Amino acid sequence: MIDNIFGLSDSIRYVAVYRNGQLRSKSKLGKLGASSSESDRYEELLVNPTLLKLASQRGNIDCGGLDYLLVRYGSFFQFVLPADWGHVSVCIEADAEPLTIGELINLQCERECEARTSRIY
Repeated sequence: MIDNIFGLSDSIRYVAVYRNGQLRSKSKLGKLGASSSESDRYEELLVNPTLLKLASQRGNIDCGGLDYLLVRYGSFFQFVLPADWGHVSVCIEADAEPLTIGELINLQCERECEARTSRIY
């Protein structure tokens, strides 16, 4: 899944998949303003799950749920897509179109999850 997401746009600088308690991630090398790998790890294990929980609970009250989170840090965007098994987190260049790229990420994840399900049955 990670390599397929990287293939969606040259503006993607980092991809993490947190699936059933297991974290896998990959970064493009040499990006200015990139956070450290240790910082990224804590973001995926602590920050993003917490943000998703809070936003999901609020969204489920009377907002129709939660589709995704988009955070604008100073140097980049972070697109976080919730899943039943965890989340997908993608760092996007600051000069890119994060909503357009986010939709591509969502479609890719849907395709890959459907393919996994069809293999199980």
